[in-house]
Amino acid sequence: MTAWNAELDGGRLLADELAGKFPDARGRFGPFGGRYVPETLIPALERLAAGVHEHLHREDFRRELELELASWVGRPTALTHARTLSRRWRAAVWLKREDLAHTGAHKINNAVGQAILARRLGAKRIVAETGAGQHGVATAAACARIGLPCTVYMGEVDMQRQAPNVGRMKLLGATVVPVVNGDRTLRAAIDEALRDWVSDPLGTYYLLGSAVGPHPYPYLVRELQAVIGREARAQMLARAANLPDAVVACVGGGSNAIGLFHAFLADRQVEILGIEAGGRGTGLGENAASISFGRPGVLQGSYSLLLQDEAGQIQETHSVSAGLDYPGVGPEHALLRAAGRVRYESASDGEALEAVKECCESEGILPALESAHALAGAKRWAQANPGRRILVGLSGRGDKDMPTLQATLIAQLDQERGR
Repeated sequence: MTAWNAELDGGRLLADELAGKFPDARGRFGPFGGRYVPETLIPALERLAAGVHEHLHREDFRRELELELASWVGRPTALTHARTLSRRWRAAVWLKREDLAHTGAHKINNAVGQAILARRLGAKRIVAETGAGQHGVATAAACARIGLPCTVYMGEVDMQRQAPNVGRMKLLGATVVPVVNGDRTLRAAIDEALRDWVSDPLGTYYLLGSAVGPHPYPYLVRELQAVIGREARAQMLARAANLPDAVVACVGGGSNAIGLFHAFLADRQVEILGIEAGGRGTGLGENAASISFGRPGVLQGSYSLLLQDEAGQIQETHSVSAGLDYPGVGPEHALLRAAGRVRYESASDGEALEAVKECCESEGILPALESAHALAGAKRWAQANPGRRILVGLSGRGDKDMPTLQATLIAQLDQERGR
């Protein structure tokens, strides 16, 4: 790690190299990433890596995926000029509208791609984990489309605060299994999905939802989500006749962010900003900002930045957003932070809720609580850089968050309005 920091700080790793150099053959993003799993999973991961190498960039696979993305997912998603926010923030604000994708978030890009891959690899069933429920819904929908049975593990806490998505998964034919051990959120759900996979690594395909976990998942998820950034870059050039001055996205595990960021890594004039969940404070257990407050360690198959105590014990996290409530981050984000190519900040629960309100009232768009963190960070950047162009990744829509919003933001609005 020290040697890598010295190399990165010395400027020998350039932005264009970051865009194409990683991961290496061992699944490493610099010092991060790799594969830290039980021996029973090594053959399954090696088969998956071979399958990714064989299929992912084959013409027939790309044709099938692109057809599904265009005719079923609804790509390309829109690029919206946020006129009122632009006036308020004194900047040119553009929103990449993943909330308009089928099932309501960016998660579907990865889910349908991996479902197609699973079928080609001969899987008989698919298991997945979910936090906010969007990956679970996307996986259930993709499995229904591809014709494979689906089991989704979801923490009991997340099932309570994301009840609408639990119902959607069941309607789409998935079996939803509540996870009642551990912290009962996303981390515990991933643990249970991994246990299921270990029990049948040949017949079961684990459809991981974020750019985390053992190699080749961080690479595979990035490649499937990179469509977001490719589209957004082309749309900015077509609509604004220029690249953005800044690109902003929320970061939990990091799939929507790496998908948006990747197309801009070699554009050194573009500032890239990731916004983590600042929760209610800076102490362990008060937030889910793994890059801002974490230290290197191993979690769920990968070496990255984690929220852990001095003894190396992973800590419970807090965020108003279920999709960001995870104590680690994808290894490529850890590298981008170490290289200085991407700057990572956090937004508090309160800032995210205020961003939901402002986006709703200004643009008629209800953003997901995850996306609201990006909006909060974008507003700060715009106020410090007036008159500039800023592209914000709107990773999903906020329908799923209505139980949380009803108990927080809407209750506050009713009180203010005397209702």
